[in-house]
Amino acid sequence: MTIHHDWDKTDAAQLRALTSPKMAWFIGEARAPGVNPMPRSKRLFDICFALLLLVPLSVVMLAVTVVLLIVQGRPIFYAAHRMRAPNEPFTQWKFRTMLCEEHDFGATGAHKAWRITPVGRFLRKSRIDELPQLFNILLGDMSFVGPRPPLREYVERFPAVYAQVLHSRPGVTGLATLIYHRHEDRILARCKSAAATEAAYYRRCLPAKLKIDLIYQRHRGTRLDLWILWSTLKIVISRRDERPRRRRGGQSYLPVGPSPRGGSSRKRNGSQG
Repeated sequence: MTIHHDWDKTDAAQLRALTSPKMAWFIGEARAPGVNPMPRSKRLFDICFALLLLVPLSVVMLAVTVVLLIVQGRPIFYAAHRMRAPNEPFTQWKFRTMLCEEHDFGATGAHKAWRITPVGRFLRKSRIDELPQLFNILLGDMSFVGPRPPLREYVERFPAVYAQVLHSRPGVTGLATLIYHRHEDRILARCKSAAATEAAYYRRCLPAKLKIDLIYQRHRGTRLDLWILWSTLKIVISRRDERPRRRRGGQSYLPVGPSPRGGSSRKRNGSQG
């Protein structure tokens, strides 16, 4: 019933040949103290909200399972090996949206577009393919809001950054997903090979998303989480890109207050996206 994504099958020499992203400009912030682990109130909200959603959405998931079984056949689910903490792997569940390929690895660029099935394309646009992650939330592997669950390769390559980012459980949605997801899709859609996709992801997408994840860590709270959930829901329903943008003068639309660490903000050079 499942297909597994195995990063160990990746050509190690090919990965080493990729240019590492320049992340020294915020590595110091990643090592800074002051971020507490996931609060119990957030975990309680995740459990209650997941159980509440499972009542109506279990019918949807059953219907999708039947359709996929008829149209695509088995496996129904896609099992991706991800990290919920620096030394804690878990299996992330989704409905399968692509044709199976034995030696598949890495980010999805234009070179993989031909493998996305017609049903899978609809499931991706509507984000119905992510409904099985409700069980990941109940198991404690994920949260509704948080950084997207990374591959072991990324965690091992940038341990200082992910040690801070993964103070929050990986999320079904998050600040980086809300702000950067469409831009990332446009970048990767121009990549015509696996090597180009991995290079673009390492050089452009990963540094930008990690910076946003660190911003989320500094301002994490119930108000911000509810705003991210509501904004994500609006985008899914309307299918319009309503990402938060900056006002003139540098003011952001994000509903966050000053940094919990206090002090004035420092300008940093070299930021991406």
